[in-house]
Amino acid sequence: MAMAKTKSSRRWLDRHFNDDYVIRAQKLGYRSRAAFKLLELQEKDRLLGRGMRVLDLGAAPGGWSQVATQLVGPRGIVVALDLLAIESLPGVVILQGDFRDEAVLAELMQALGEAPLDVVLSDMAPNISGIAAVDQPRAALLGELALDCARQVLKPGGALVVKMFQGEGFDALLGDMRGLFRSVAVRKPAASRANSRECYLVAKGFR
Repeated sequence: MAMAKTKSSRRWLDRHFNDDYVIRAQKLGYRSRAAFKLLELQEKDRLLGRGMRVLDLGAAPGGWSQVATQLVGPRGIVVALDLLAIESLPGVVILQGDFRDEAVLAELMQALGEAPLDVVLSDMAPNISGIAAVDQPRAALLGELALDCARQVLKPGGALVVKMFQGEGFDALLGDMRGLFRSVAVRKPAASRANSRECYLVAKGFR
């Protein structure tokens, strides 16, 4: 017999399915409401353009990759990577695995080819336990991993977008990024839930 839903889970479901961004995503064919976060970042920071080469980390279910491939066009390249499986997307090379694994990293580098990238996107987030002392360091580690990956694959002048949460490790990551890029802005898109500490660090001009 199925267990009754808790009040908190019912509240989450009600909020989710009554969410304007969820409704808009469904109407426009985006796989997640997160697509609107990247669209807003694009409007403010002009990160993506025709013919660009892009890596999307933490890509599942594929909302950011959908936006990216629309913006880079048929001459661009979008490679999506996640621990979770991603259903095929037109114009997107999809890989599954942890890029810290040497075999996965080798597969990623093969997919990217020898030319450096224009943009690295990271919407990676840890599995949330609800314990800030656990979740925050995990999120900070993912941010540092995304930055380390960008160091290896970005071309001079390239851009990096990293999801982060306000709290422990935020200032350290922000400082590291400022040391490697000409400019770093902190953005909280309207599509981010108001009660979330989520924000995005948008770095441009890789040195």
